[in-house]
Amino acid sequence: MALLADIILGSVNIPLSEIWGTLTGHEGNEIYREIILNHRIPKALTAICTGAALSVAGVMMQTLFHNPLAGPDVLGVTSGASLGVALLTLSTAALPFAFVSGWGQVLAAVIGATAVLLLIIVASVKIPQTVSLLIIGMMFGNFAGAIVSIMQSISNPDMLKLFITWTFGSLSSVGWEQMWVMVFAIMGGLFMAFLLQKQLNIFLLGKNYAAGLGISVMRLRFLVILATALLAGTSTAFTGPIAFIGITMPHIARGLMETSNHRIIFPAVILCGATVMLLCDIISQLPGTQGTLPINAVTALFGAPVIVWIIIKNKG
Repeated sequence: MALLADIILGSVNIPLSEIWGTLTGHEGNEIYREIILNHRIPKALTAICTGAALSVAGVMMQTLFHNPLAGPDVLGVTSGASLGVALLTLSTAALPFAFVSGWGQVLAAVIGATAVLLLIIVASVKIPQTVSLLIIGMMFGNFAGAIVSIMQSISNPDMLKLFITWTFGSLSSVGWEQMWVMVFAIMGGLFMAFLLQKQLNIFLLGKNYAAGLGISVMRLRFLVILATALLAGTSTAFTGPIAFIGITMPHIARGLMETSNHRIIFPAVILCGATVMLLCDIISQLPGTQGTLPINAVTALFGAPVIVWIIIKNKG
């Protein structure tokens, strides 16, 4: 229902008959057909992929760090992607606008996220303590954020506006030519996550217990970091930074399923993340008006109260 509503609602509300006619190949309003095929459906699919990717990444991070407030951005991967885009858009005014705002942003975000990922992987080999790794990830994020702030203060207004627009997040910037790349990368990350679900269930009982059963904690941590970076890095590269989904969806899924079993939580959190992202996208479109809201703002309005509830619940 959320998928159908996301296709129907927007600045132009499209009749259900037009959607059915377009999907079945019948002749109809050409304008509606263009909106449905080249805007609404790609945007809805992007919402589903992004919601699923960030939610699964959030589950793995919370399991790895045994922290209910851990999310896919705690390793600094999102900040690395932001730094990559900042280096492209804020320091290369001579490049063509089409490159800076299209595949160029995606490529820059991937490079930035990958660079941070490699640093985290090196650190994970040298540092056995998971908490120390969490702190290092946060420091990488703060360092990248500081560089971005410096660049913002000295950049020209046009490039600054382009970068700020990217930080708002957008589900409508992914066309069909980019969709297959995003889907392929996210499916790879999800496949890795599902392969790790048995080991993650054991890891819930503690690092020492997992090691006692023959699980290589270092190898598991490496694979979780790799899968998380693939999921969060890809999502950020194509849609910009989207907050709170990765932190809040695991708690909603656990509350609904009343279990922490990853065999159950992974499918549940994928469904929850995809549905909530579709609902947030509908709200951001302000149906019936010509205006739109940044998707990052809508997810924050949804996620912030959930985080407060989690903290109060855990304190009690």
